[in-house]
Amino acid sequence: MHSTSACRNSEDSCTGWEKPRILRTPLLKLTLGYLRVSGTDQVLDLQRDALAAAGCTRVWEEVASGAKKDRPELLDLLGHLRAGDTLVVWRLDRLGRSLSHLIETVEDLQARGVAFKSLTETIDTSSPGGMLIFQIFGALAQFERALIQERTVAGLAAARARGRIGGQPKAIDAAKARHIRQMVEAGTPKTEIAAVLGIGRATLYRHLSATSQ
Repeated sequence: MHSTSACRNSEDSCTGWEKPRILRTPLLKLTLGYLRVSGTDQVLDLQRDALAAAGCTRVWEEVASGAKKDRPELLDLLGHLRAGDTLVVWRLDRLGRSLSHLIETVEDLQARGVAFKSLTETIDTSSPGGMLIFQIFGALAQFERALIQERTVAGLAAARARGRIGGQPKAIDAAKARHIRQMVEAGTPKTEIAAVLGIGRATLYRHLSATSQ
């Protein structure tokens, strides 16, 4: 929040201090904002000004890379949202780690009766046009996953035909590691990734655990 009542990012020290929850009446509908930058040297003022102009009564600020899963400020914000509220971001990539993660987050908000606005793309899911755009995004996400899987299978088949792959490999090579990253970012289930690449699930989980550290 752009005030002294809450930490501005996950790196702030708040030991022994608990953030106050928003006091509201049952009929009060809030417009809450979320902003994120990837590094401490990046300026937040552009996002702050845009969210303030959009009428946000409180803003959560986070310093975290786009691919980072651990976002305590975002989780705290999601816990404050109630049916009838609106979540506002400056740009779509401030919220989602990937297209599939963005779609999943917005669908969860919709199920809870929370609207979503992205200022740069002028998207508002409280309007029919805004929801249509997100339905198109969802279809594109599924299309992206299907393309990645098709290219992966074709690439492995071509490699086998050239004699580069004989049976199940003992380790995940650079090509498979790249395919795994692409499929994970596209939201492909891990069991499906293992099946497409012809590797054991345990091998896949060990690889994901090692690369996340």
